[in-house]
Amino acid sequence: MPVEQAPLLELRAVSKTFRSAAGETVHAVRGASLVVRRGETVALVGESGSGKSTLGRVALGLIEPDTGEVCLEGRSFGSMSSAEFRAARTALQPIFQDATASLNPRRPVLQLIAQALRRRAGDTVALAAAVLDDVGLRPGAEYLARYPHELSGGQRQRLAIARALAVEPALIVADEPLSGADVSIRGQILNLLLDIQEARGIAYLMITHDISIARAFADRVAVMLRGVIVESGPVGEVLVRPAHDYTRRLLAAVPRLEPAS
Repeated sequence: MPVEQAPLLELRAVSKTFRSAAGETVHAVRGASLVVRRGETVALVGESGSGKSTLGRVALGLIEPDTGEVCLEGRSFGSMSSAEFRAARTALQPIFQDATASLNPRRPVLQLIAQALRRRAGDTVALAAAVLDDVGLRPGAEYLARYPHELSGGQRQRLAIARALAVEPALIVADEPLSGADVSIRGQILNLLLDIQEARGIAYLMITHDISIARAFADRVAVMLRGVIVESGPVGEVLVRPAHDYTRRLLAAVPRLEPAS
């Protein structure tokens, strides 16, 4: 029998606590396990404060779990040397909710992209222009001298995606990448992410409070409540026949178009 390939990313019984300003212990994530395979999209769904963003940061290696493991292709982050960990982390790239806050306002687009191109051989200017073309900022060469404040909100989000793509990652952790965007831009960005996945085979961990995005975009979904993943599985099962009452409440909150009377 063929040996089953290890998942691209696996979180094993991860927990994370923080200390509040009042000195109280906040259990942000409790024993959460999650798998993302190559080329697939997993949506992590929950309301604000559910712990999903914390779990995303743990997955990226930005914060360490108190207990549990984060594994990349079967190898635990904890077993890696510092140099190995830095190299491994390039396979995992973030797209944050606030593209403006994640972009240095004092640096032009070329410098923002060039930071991510340090590990790639070739002409930096040409590579930066090409990745901008890939995200729909065309012609890319005309954007290289601009600063973030000279771009629209939708263009800044595309720039954030371009910066993530520049290192040729295997997985992108997208934390509410459509939040705050109007309907037309949300559709454009969602279609762009799908096109990129088809062209490059990238996997996504899509963190969202909007269960309708999970339904439209993801292969599998994990539902998070107060730090616990209460339900997970294929979208066609979890969002059609939800087993947990919280999932049913999220689905019931999705607006529906009613036929005119």
